Amino acid sequence: MGSVRWAFPCAAWRPCRQEWLLAARLVQPEEKDRIGQFVFARDAKAALAGRLLMRKLIAEKLCIPWNEINLQRTSKGKPFLANHVFSIYSNYNFNVSHQGDYAVLAAEPELQVGIDIMKTNLPGSSSIPNFFHIMKRQFTGTEWDVIKSMSNEWMQLDMFHRHWALKESFLKAIGVGIGFNLQRIEFNVSPLQLEIGKVYKETKMLLDGDEEEEWTFEETRLDDHHHVAVALGKQEGFGQKHSDLNIDLQ
Repeated sequence: MGSVRWAFPCAAWRPCRQEWLLAARLVQPEEKDRIGQFVFARDAKAALAGRLLMRKLIAEKLCIPWNEINLQRTSKGKPFLANHVFSIYSNYNFNVSHQGDYAVLAAEPELQVGIDIMKTNLPGSSSIPNFFHIMKRQFTGTEWDVIKSMSNEWMQLDMFHRHWALKESFLKAIGVGIGFNLQRIEFNVSPLQLEIGKVYKETKMLLDGDEEEEWTFEETRLDDHHHVAVALGKQEGFGQKHSDLNIDLQ
């Protein structure tokens, strides 16, 4: 049982009422309640797609019947499988993300995994320079130098979202909630330009100034607007090395 990477174009999914009701019946009541809290229908649809991707993964890869799958969340909000599974699957780790036009999933049999997708969009009513000023504390000086080295504002915004996806993928992999100082992690992105549909693994991460050699970051452009980042790290050892991160690895 190897790695899994799925991307579902949820913006193009237009279920009729019967299909929507069927899909909603396939998730747990608390999941359905959580999905119902989204204000916009497109966000609810993307969230439901993400939950269905997780259940499809578990049913197909772990051979657990759909109606027996028990998904729960850690105290930091990271989904995990609460069912008892055979020891050979005890380290199976998965994560989903939805934003823009896609819901995406990554799963690994032995590694910690976190995935994030970002769609490059103009920042509402704010100008790009003002948006960057508001977000200044989220990136290091070196990261801002790379972002602002791009040749025009749109490419700078695109590089901003690429960095954001990388940071979120790492935080989701280690199960950290809101409050983590994002300036503690710094990404040296490589290459600067990504081709659509190709997977890159050259980007490196520094934590508190030290390169984290045991972490790998996969990057993919699904199209001209969507960046996907997948963080991959060893199951053991990270919590002991950085015990102040308040990690929940379930």
